[in-house]
Amino acid sequence: MTVSGLESPGPPVSARKFPPGFRWGVATAAYQVEGAATEDGRGPSIWDTFAGVPGNIADGSDGSVACDHYHRWPEDIDLMSWLGVTAYRFSLSWPRILPGGGSRVEDRGLDFYDRLVDGLLARGIDPVATLYHWDLPQPLEDAGGWPERDTAYRFADLAAAAHARLGDRVQTWITLNEPWCSAFLGYASGLHAPGRRDPDAALRAAHHLLLGHGLATQALRAGGTSVEVGVTFNLYPVHAASSAPADLAAARRIDGMQNRLFLDPVLAGSYPQDVLEDLSARGHDLEFIKPADLPIIASPLDLLGVNYYSSFCVRAGKAGQSQDQSRPGLPWVGCEDVEFVSRKLPLTQMDWEVDPGGLRQTLVRLASDYDCPPIMITENGAAYPDRPDADGHVDDPARTAYLESHLAAALAALEDGVALRGYFLWSLLDNFEWSWGYSRRFGVVFVDFATQRRTPKASAHRYREIIAAGGLGPVG
Repeated sequence: MTVSGLESPGPPVSARKFPPGFRWGVATAAYQVEGAATEDGRGPSIWDTFAGVPGNIADGSDGSVACDHYHRWPEDIDLMSWLGVTAYRFSLSWPRILPGGGSRVEDRGLDFYDRLVDGLLARGIDPVATLYHWDLPQPLEDAGGWPERDTAYRFADLAAAAHARLGDRVQTWITLNEPWCSAFLGYASGLHAPGRRDPDAALRAAHHLLLGHGLATQALRAGGTSVEVGVTFNLYPVHAASSAPADLAAARRIDGMQNRLFLDPVLAGSYPQDVLEDLSARGHDLEFIKPADLPIIASPLDLLGVNYYSSFCVRAGKAGQSQDQSRPGLPWVGCEDVEFVSRKLPLTQMDWEVDPGGLRQTLVRLASDYDCPPIMITENGAAYPDRPDADGHVDDPARTAYLESHLAAALAALEDGVALRGYFLWSLLDNFEWSWGYSRRFGVVFVDFATQRRTPKASAHRYREIIAAGGLGPVG
């Protein structure tokens, strides 16, 4: 269980080297970096629509140009090669491949990924393709979106089309990125596209995303070539603010909705009973969960992707007064009377607490509580308000410290026996940070969005050193 007191074990400083074959990577997502929103037959996504509504994006921007990765990918691969990464995790734009959300394939969209994959392989960089990073084709949302069961089957069509073109060169596939965000930020809180505020729709979306994952896994395996298939969840240790029964119950409930709602059906073949009981007791109809869905959702995996940014501390609160507006994912369906508590830890620009020990806890929990396949950290990083100095250099010591402390935590998890196979830094580039627009920078490469000039930050230079050394180096 991750539900515990406030203790957060720090990593030992003795382990400094990662094992041979460890995958060093960087990650991006299609809508956040590609741009070219209307080129080569790409159709609209829910993020194009959402960003077009005044007030939805903090700085009034959108992803129509973003980092112009669609045209500048050779330059970006040059940056990856300079960093020394051995893998690049990118996502495929669903509306670029199947613009109408149906079966009609847009070959020009797949041509782009052909070029990208070939360019990566030519540099000795493994392509790791994510099928869904939140950019649902707008026609599918118009038909009901993820709350509708049919969307899961349309997602399997995407998997089949992508694999048919790229499966001879792409071995590692991630089906979904952070389905919690797609379901609860998109359909419960309205903070993300498509901007709906319907808790019951969010619960249906969560289930159909998982069903889509299972169907896509089957479609990838049916493609006739050897593939490595996984899914990525955003996971958080959840701490109770005290040992009071009400606070422990609050932590159990948040852990259930954030973590176990996704881990249990995929890795154990069933939804957590306490979560189902909590939701039913609060009046949520769960009849959309069909018994035959669970074996599909639990299709065997080759890897589990973990996105880790922070941890939670919670206590019991009063309904209607419990939501901390600095936290994503409001309201928490079934947990409207839970309060999030600050532990006075350092904060990133996203107001997320920096807790590297929580990464170790998360990884150890997966290895101990589940029959878990090998793990890759598919995202980990931090946003800070970076600016170039007069000489054009970007010094970002807070991000560098964040990187080093979380890699130390990953090393500690390896010492604990966790089968950790890789680390993908979020992100290669400053990019369109969803509802924050361009006001939050996660990249280790600074992007001047007016000129598209790329400048590696000090953290990029440090990551390059770490990769070259295969670890953090000697203890100072």
